[in-house]
Amino acid sequence: MSLLNYFKKTKPNTAKLAKERLQILVAHEKSVRNQPSYLPELQKELLAVIKKYVQVNQEDIAINYESDDDQETLELNIVLPDNT
Repeated sequence: MSLLNYFKKTKPNTAKLAKERLQILVAHEKSVRNQPSYLPELQKELLAVIKKYVQVNQEDIAINYESDDDQETLELNIVLPDNT
């Protein structure tokens, strides 16, 4: 087997991977555009309050905003540290 054929077989489909990444970015940007204008400040204030009581890393916090015809949802997920 030639070296070129080896890499063709083992190399991931970069076009497919790039397309998937682009779809994720577009979905994220679309959700950010539809957020209420007060949301970034509300997120900062919520995080400040949480950090008063629990020491968490920024990477351990995920905030998600969703909106449909009936309701708006602000989801806050925090990975709390072990109390050991």
